[in-house]
Order: sequence, then C-alpha cells, then structure tokens
Amino acid sequence: MNLPLYIARRYFFSTQKKQFINLISMISLMVVMVGTMSLIIALSVFNGLEEVIKGLHHTFNADLQITAAKGKSFEVNPGFLHDISSTKGVEIVSEIIEDNALLRYREGQMVVTLKGVSDNFKAQSRLESALIMGDFKLKEGKQAFAILGRGVQLILSIGVNNQFDDLQLWYPKRTDKVNLSNLNPDKSFNRKSIYPAGVFSLEKSYDEKYVFVPLDFMQELLEYGNKRTSLELKIKKGFSIDKVQYTLKEMLGNKFTIKNSDEQQASLLRAIKIEKFFVYLTLSFILAVASFNIFFSLMMLVIDKKKDIGVLMAMGASTQTIRQIFWLEGVLIAFTGAFLGLILGTSIILLQQHYGFVTMGTQSTLISSYPVKLVMSDFLFTGLTIILITLLSSYIPAMRASNIHIREHL
Repeated sequence: MNLPLYIARRYFFSTQKKQFINLISMISLMVVMVGTMSLIIALSVFNGLEEVIKGLHHTFNADLQITAAKGKSFEVNPGFLHDISSTKGVEIVSEIIEDNALLRYREGQMVVTLKGVSDNFKAQSRLESALIMGDFKLKEGKQAFAILGRGVQLILSIGVNNQFDDLQLWYPKRTDKVNLSNLNPDKSFNRKSIYPAGVFSLEKSYDEKYVFVPLDFMQELLEYGNKRTSLELKIKKGFSIDKVQYTLKEMLGNKFTIKNSDEQQASLLRAIKIEKFFVYLTLSFILAVASFNIFFSLMMLVIDKKKDIGVLMAMGASTQTIRQIFWLEGVLIAFTGAFLGLILGTSIILLQQHYGFVTMGTQSTLISSYPVKLVMSDFLFTGLTIILITLLSSYIPAMRASNIHIREHL
C-alpha cells in the first residue's frame, strides 16, 4: 500500500478538517476546474478559426503557386508549360496574370485587383463553390465575361447579366508616359469593356477587390504578351503536395518561388498561432494565480495536522514520507479540478460542434456559429501546465510539513 497516497486521500475526503480549510480546498479545486475548462475551450476556438481560414483560402488559393523569385512576372513558352504539366502528380496548370486596374461602372469607379485566368481555370473547381449569383463563365464564344467579388458588386451596384451597362477597365499603357498636366485617357490608358456574369462571396479581403477575367482579355489590356505573374497548379488526388512541390523546386531552381496553399497565407496563419500562444500564456498565468489557493490550503492543512505529523514521525515516518503526503494532497486538489475541467471543456466543445449553440452574432453565408476543434496537443500542454503549477504550489507546504519537530507537537 502506498502510505503517503492513502493518507493524502484521507485528508482530501476528510470531513474532520476545519470548515475554512475545506472551503479553501473547494475554492482551489473549482478555480483549477474553471481555468482548465477555459484554457481548453479557448485553444479549441483558435483551432477552429484556423481550420475555417485555411478552408477559405484553400478555396481561393491553388494547391501550388509558381511565381518569379525576382520581379513581378516571367515569360512562359509551350515547352516550359509542358515540363511543369508533365511533372508526376500535376493535374492542371493554369496561367495567371494579376494586377491592379481601374474599374468604372456607370457613374462609379474603384481600383480592383484584376485576375486573368486561362481557360482551364474552371476545371480546378475551386471558386465555383463560392458563387452566389449568376453563372461561372468567363467566355461564351468570343464574348468575354467577368466574375466579381460580392464587395465590388455592392460598392458599384453592378447588375449581373446586364447587357446594357458594361464594365470599363482601364490600365496605363506601357509604351507611353502619363502626362499629368494634359491627361488624355485615350493616349495614356488601355481601355476594354466586359460584361459581368457572376458574383462570388468568400471573404472580405477577396470580395472587395477581386475581379476574374479571361487570360487573353487580360493580355490585351496589360500588353503582357507571353509574360505571366504566376502559374497555379492543381495536384492529382493521392499525390503528396509536399513531394510535388519539392520535385518542382529541384526542376525549376532558385529562379522561381513555389508555395503551397498555407504558405501563400503564411503571415495570416502565423498571426493566428501567435495570438493563440498569447491566449495560452494568459490563461496559464490565471491558473498560476489560482495555484495560490492550493498553496494556502496546504499551508492551513499543515498547521491543522501538526499533531498528526508528529505522531507519524514518532512511528518512524521519514521526512520524505511527510513531504509526499502533502505534495500528493496538492496533486489531488489540482488534478481533480483539472480532470473535471477537461471533461466539462470537452463536453462543451463537442456540443458546440454538433449543435452550434454559440453563434457568431452576425449573418454569414460561411459560418453561423463559432468553429471549434479538439487537438490532442492542447490536452498535452494543458496537462504539463497543471503539473508544473502543482509542483510549484505544493513544494513549500510539503517542505514546511517535513520540517516540523516531534517534541513540539506530541
């Protein structure tokens, strides 16, 4: 039988302790429980938000994106495109030209990010799921069409499938310098017309600036010729994106940058992880403050049980045994609170996943309730935090108990 654990358990469940010691012990247990529950829930919310953001950006971003390591654009030719498309695991290679342009509609105007995409872009089946109005078509015969972000459509009050009012896109000519003293749009800017065909809604940063147009339309407007700003690749199912990315890096060398979907949004995901880390530190600090309750509870218990300690020492108990008794008492308080907190926190997260009873508070076509996700590493870090706090809060009371002299308390 483990004598220190047996005695610690007796003290923990004892009804003979003084009432205020029981009260402090229960408060300690409750604070640890609430702190642990809050920590698990908060970390799970950040996990859920990270998953939602990844999902949104995966809808917009390609599996792999190839850009120039230096400069804004690079030249492509059939041989270059064939080498990439024939790489094992690559299913589709879409050519992209992306730049800012002035969009005018009726009396309104705004600067948008114009994204010209090749005909096979639709086959990547990324943006179609975000379409909320009209059709996902960029060409119909020789007629070019545009797909607008929801924000762009609302700002300029653009009517979809309106055959009477077209969109005017303006871009500075490459061969002429703009003379601000005598600004002649016909001489200084390229201008092309296009009709809207559909509207997508994904996320504010995309909805309020992006307009998709056919690649040849973009080539003429920007006078790009065979230059491209990027290539977007779809990877075949069953193939590792990381392996294909490594193969392409080996093949293309350091003249090109190849990013997967997460790397294309690395700064945003890094910001979420940093915020999650600081929330973890904040709640861990709250748990550390709560450990003072455990400290005072054990100190009061040591004072109350001085006679018991003297008896145990007279019967041959070592100072190590006495230390273990009160250290284990702190462990029982902390771990019971932590266990209950984990159970309650996990239950709340599972209920939120299934029923979504805590809503975002705003109308959204994407998510209506707070996203949550359980990750095993969160349980690991929470457990390590509780262990560290317990060791620190129980050390001094346990040492104090082991230093009690027999003669003074018998």
